[in-house]
This record gives sequence, C-alpha cells and structure tokens, in this order.
Amino acid sequence: MESIQSIKQRFEIIGNDVKLNRALEKSIQVAPTDISVLVTGESGVGKESIPKIIHSLSHRKHAKYIAVNCGAIPEGTIDSELFGHEKGAFTGATQTRKGYFEVADGGTIFLDEVGELPLTTQVRLLRVLENGEFLKVGSSQTQKTDVRIVAATNVHMFEAIKKEKFREDLYYRLSTVEINIPPLRDRKDDIHLLFRKFASDFGQKYKMPTIRLDETAIQLLLRYRWPGNIRQLRNIAEQVSVLEGQRNITAPVLNSYLPAPGDTNLPAVVGSQKSDADFGTEREILYKVLFDMKGDLNDLKKLTLELLKNNDTEKVQEENETLIQKIYGNNGESRPSEKEEQMEVLHLPEPNIEPPVYTPTVEDKYHFAEEIEEEETLSLQQKEVELIKKSLDRNRGKRKAAAAELGISERTLYRKIKQYDL
Repeated sequence: MESIQSIKQRFEIIGNDVKLNRALEKSIQVAPTDISVLVTGESGVGKESIPKIIHSLSHRKHAKYIAVNCGAIPEGTIDSELFGHEKGAFTGATQTRKGYFEVADGGTIFLDEVGELPLTTQVRLLRVLENGEFLKVGSSQTQKTDVRIVAATNVHMFEAIKKEKFREDLYYRLSTVEINIPPLRDRKDDIHLLFRKFASDFGQKYKMPTIRLDETAIQLLLRYRWPGNIRQLRNIAEQVSVLEGQRNITAPVLNSYLPAPGDTNLPAVVGSQKSDADFGTEREILYKVLFDMKGDLNDLKKLTLELLKNNDTEKVQEENETLIQKIYGNNGESRPSEKEEQMEVLHLPEPNIEPPVYTPTVEDKYHFAEEIEEEETLSLQQKEVELIKKSLDRNRGKRKAAAAELGISERTLYRKIKQYDL
C-alpha cells in the first residue's frame, strides 16, 4: 500500500492538513475494493483528484477511466451519453452509439456533479449500481457492465433529498464510503504553501521571476475566506504573476485582486421561500379583489332592482347616493375597468395589506361565476325586458334615445334586444 506522502508527490497534492490527510488515507484504503465512493466538498477544493487516486491504486488501473461532468450535459441527452442509444431511438440518432458505461466496462467512471442528474437518469443509475444492468435508449435488450462508480458533488445531499431532487436510495448506494475534502479556509497552514507553488509554476510558464509575498500580504492571504477555494487561489496567483511589475507583493497590492466580501461570481442558490411568500401574498390580494368585485356587483344588482321596481330614478338616486358614488364616482363617470383595478392592486407595493376577513373556500374560488348566475332570477329578467319595451315605445323605436333613457350604451341595448328577441 502506498503512503500518503508518495500519493501527494504522484498527484501533485500540496498540504499537510489533518482532514486532507484523512481523505487521502480513506482513498488509499478503499481503492483495492469495488465499493462505490461519494466525494463531497465545496466547489474548487480539488475533488477530481480522489477518483484518479482510487482508480490508479485499484485492480482496474489498466482499464478505462472516464470522467463525466453531469452538470454540463443537457437533460435530454444525458441518458444517451451514459447508456448509449439505438439507431432511430430519437431524432438525429442516425446510428447506434455506445454509452460511457459500455465503453468503460471493467474500468472506473467518475460522475462529477452527480447531484445535477435528472430523476429519470437517477433511476437508471440505481439499476447499474444494484445489479450492473442497463438499457440503451430505444432498446429493450438488457446489457451488463462491470464498472466501478466514484461520484462527487458540492450539493448538500440531504437538502436535495428533502426537496425530492435526489433519490434517497441512490444516495445510500453511492455513498457506501463518503470522502469529504475540507474547504481551503479550514486549511490555514496550506494556503501559503499552495500560493508559492502556483506562483513558481506561473513564473516558469510565463518566463518571469516568481512573485513573493511580504509578511502583511501573507497575513491577508490567511485571513481571506476563499469562497472559490483552491481554484480561486490559483486564479489570483496567476493574475498577480502576470500583471504586477514589482515581484515583491504587499498587502494593498494583493488586496486589490481579492473580491470584496459578498462580491463573488460563484453560483448562488436562490431560496424558494421568498418567491413562495410573494406568490402567496399576490394570490391573497387577487382573492380580495375578486370578492370586492363580487360585493360591488351585488350592490349594482340591488340598485338596478330598485330602479325597476320603483321606476322613480330621482328617489332611488337620493336614497342610494353613497352606493352610486362608490360604483360610478362623484361625477357620474364610470370607474376604471375591473381588469385595470386588478392590475393596479397587484402591482402597487402594499406591504401592510390586511388579509380578507373571509377566508375563501375551494368552491368560492372555482365557482364564483356560477354563484352569480344562480342569483339572477327569472323575475329580474322579465322586469328588464318590460323596461326596455316601454323605453323603446316611448322613443318610437329609436335605440340611441332609449339607451340614453335607460342609462346604458347603445351597443348594450342592441345586445339586449337581440338576446330577448324584441
């Protein structure tokens, strides 16, 4: 069995951190077996080194080693990439193609960013892990493969399982042994060692003297959190090596290359709680608008019924002045359309909106229009027909004059005449 030190030299791994050494030790121990391994850790910590170590120390070292970035393959083609496809299985499948699991038979497959796999692909992968069987896309013939799987992810797997984005049974099949790579901020003693190695490599690459950090710059290097881990440290070392004329780097110079806290270009996970809350608030406002509209419509019906019964416009107007102002405004002008009111209410910021007193039920939400129709009685329609007939008679069939008398548009009157076959 090789020592940790020899593995570090062979794979150019720098650092003496206890957690890093433990991860390398576990890699050496599981390598001779066929146990599935899950490598976890933040983005940029160097997870890709572990499967290479495991493969090189296993009995499969002379067979194929294939690394697959699951997050970089589109969802529609990942099954074809991993398991292959038959000719004509889908548009563009002009010939039969072997997948990675068939090509790597007898070797090792490294599934990087395994947490990004679609659920349908996860089911196929689970079958491979359980009995070594898979189906090509478009085929009904089961094929066998003898592949060792090493997976890696920077996703918090239990959160993904909780959100039903990753299968729990697949997680336990993949993580027979879990190897965690510590973030760079937890390896304080290794940070300067890594920076010196990168600075030396870039000095040779670009044929210029190697940069060196003074004591203040070293302290700044150790205090920084390095959200991008080793990948970010290497990037900073390359920038400083190429752009700085002075090869002795001070803290102010180094600080100019470090992003401010919180100013990072790393992918950020947007929490779903805020969007869910916003949607809930908007939905409640919409319900409130709908029930307010229902109330206004009922008030309008009552007012119309009073007019039809009493046939005394002035008296009804005096008794229902508040209601008329609510519906038509102070100057008799029609209010904005319900559509405009809805849009206005939904888009104006109203952080202190009180929820409606009445909590809508499912029937209220989906049978709102049905209730309104039921409230329209036959007697109301008869009164409406009678009133239209009288108005037309008084105005000798002139629709424009009759519409003005009834307080409706000529278009509405025409529709009513056609509806009631007058």
